[in-house]
Amino acid sequence: MKNTSFVLSIDSTVPNDDSRRSLSRKWKRLTQCQKRILIVFVILITTLTYVSHNLNEIKRRHHQQKKAHRMNEKPEHAIEDDQQYLNDYRSEKYEERDEFEKAQVIPPDSDGGRFEIDPDEPEYELEERDEDTPEEIEPEPARVSDDSYGHWRGSGRENRNMTAVKEAFLHAWRGYTTYALGHDMLKPLSHRYEDWFTTGGDQMALTLIDSLDTMLIMNLTSEFKEARMFVKNRLSLQPDNGRVNLFECTIRVLGGFISTYYLTGDELFKEKALDIGDRLLPAITSSKSSVPYSDINLRTRVAKQPAWGSSSSTSEVTTIQMEFGALSYISGDRHWDDAVRDVSRHVSRLETGKLDGLVPLWIDPKTGQFSKNGVTYTMGARTDSYYEYLFKRWYQSGKSSEYSFMVQDFQDSMEGVKKHLFGYTQPNKFLFVGEKVGTRFSPKMDHLVCFLPGTLALAVHEKKLSQEWLEHAEKILETCHQFYVTETGLAPEISYFNTDDPSKPDLNIHTADRFSILRPETVESYFYLWRLTKNQKYRDWGWEFFLNLEKYARSLKRNLRQKTKWSLFPRRNAKVPVFIILRRRYASAVRVGVQHGSSSLPRAKIKRKEFKQT
Repeated sequence: MKNTSFVLSIDSTVPNDDSRRSLSRKWKRLTQCQKRILIVFVILITTLTYVSHNLNEIKRRHHQQKKAHRMNEKPEHAIEDDQQYLNDYRSEKYEERDEFEKAQVIPPDSDGGRFEIDPDEPEYELEERDEDTPEEIEPEPARVSDDSYGHWRGSGRENRNMTAVKEAFLHAWRGYTTYALGHDMLKPLSHRYEDWFTTGGDQMALTLIDSLDTMLIMNLTSEFKEARMFVKNRLSLQPDNGRVNLFECTIRVLGGFISTYYLTGDELFKEKALDIGDRLLPAITSSKSSVPYSDINLRTRVAKQPAWGSSSSTSEVTTIQMEFGALSYISGDRHWDDAVRDVSRHVSRLETGKLDGLVPLWIDPKTGQFSKNGVTYTMGARTDSYYEYLFKRWYQSGKSSEYSFMVQDFQDSMEGVKKHLFGYTQPNKFLFVGEKVGTRFSPKMDHLVCFLPGTLALAVHEKKLSQEWLEHAEKILETCHQFYVTETGLAPEISYFNTDDPSKPDLNIHTADRFSILRPETVESYFYLWRLTKNQKYRDWGWEFFLNLEKYARSLKRNLRQKTKWSLFPRRNAKVPVFIILRRRYASAVRVGVQHGSSSLPRAKIKRKEFKQT
């Protein structure tokens, strides 16, 4: 092929007719192959120029994001600077909010419209805040002499921290109502749902029920009205599932209805509470041993044991007393409370299997006795809330002597804890509550145990434990705080402790336990200890937890890449449990009448590849 060279000369002036003809003649002299090469060359140059421009733009944006990320890193200076940090943090979040945040609340299988408001629904008009009222970190409750709705609300106006927590709730609530309304749990990554108490078309909406009182406390009136409409018209309390767990249904469904009735006086929620109470009661009354069956069919009201065993969990059969007691209170019918008090009396009278007030994990409804197989004593899973309800049921009752036997059992069991379960770490001497497995002491502690500091502090406040126990409570809570000294600031489910070698870390988090379902027990204890000691560090720790929760557990499309990089959400099992929006125990005043309760925080299931103490 003949080689032909050519030069394109581009003048800064407008080309004349001669130059145009010259270019045209040169172009015509080129062979077909040369023309193609020239066209490809021009296209290549154009493409490279475009790609280079976009790469520079990407680098610029990446630099800006890194700069914004550094600005939003948690400051290490004093907590008083957190307000500015929060403003920066929330400013970025609001500016970048994507379509997920703007999604409408659309019920599944609907015509695309929002809920209608029930014309017969009571008005829930909350108090207007005076804009001239100064912000109050801890607003004092308004003193009123009547029982009008909202009299429990504080008199100070909402501060920035409260607004941030409310926004976090709304984020979780919008995700649920957009993708899982009526179902039990949301799967935030797949935008799907999972049902626990139902299998078909029935909808029990556990997350919705568990959120009702939180919406009221947060003054989210429109969201509450929509949820109330669902409860009135679409909720099923006789699902098609063959069985539901007595304990789980009691604390979530019965407890949710009762607390909402306490806050509103709305008869709808009282009726729903009485309905579900009637359906659950046979699990207690049909047992010949006074030990409830663990499961019940809400449609047929037939109680049974779980498919996997013959025994009931000790904590489950003794963690229904507050809810059924409250049901007797609002209905004026004592048979609810009588039924659960008989359970507590029966367990109190048992001697075989106990160890200085400590109880085993399992109890048999057929024999009424504790299981003798593989006896373990722990303040963690399967027994934790047994100890919690011992004290709080007495407190809830107005400190009635009728429940004094439960306080005595609580005091005895705490002495057993001190004698058999207390341990100290190396090298920092953190106090932890371990386990007794047979005759062996295990330096293992569930995150569930972190309810204990708050309960101990309340018992000391009520003079049912000596002042020494407040010191124990604060030391145990310090250990619970160490659960959160991790890369993400979120806690593992379980930790083991170093009790021998001063050269090793105090906590030893095993690989299998390096996940978090955002349990609320530690945050609850922060709340108790702050209220009872006024030590600012407990509020600081609680706020740190919230900031880390927002940073690592919030599911947004814009930061999903960061989450999956650290495997914060397991791909196959990513879901928001029904307890995401409210804590699972009903120990707060709005739940069942206890005076010192817990703030609510969203919970989501998260897992990470690396979870080490720093």
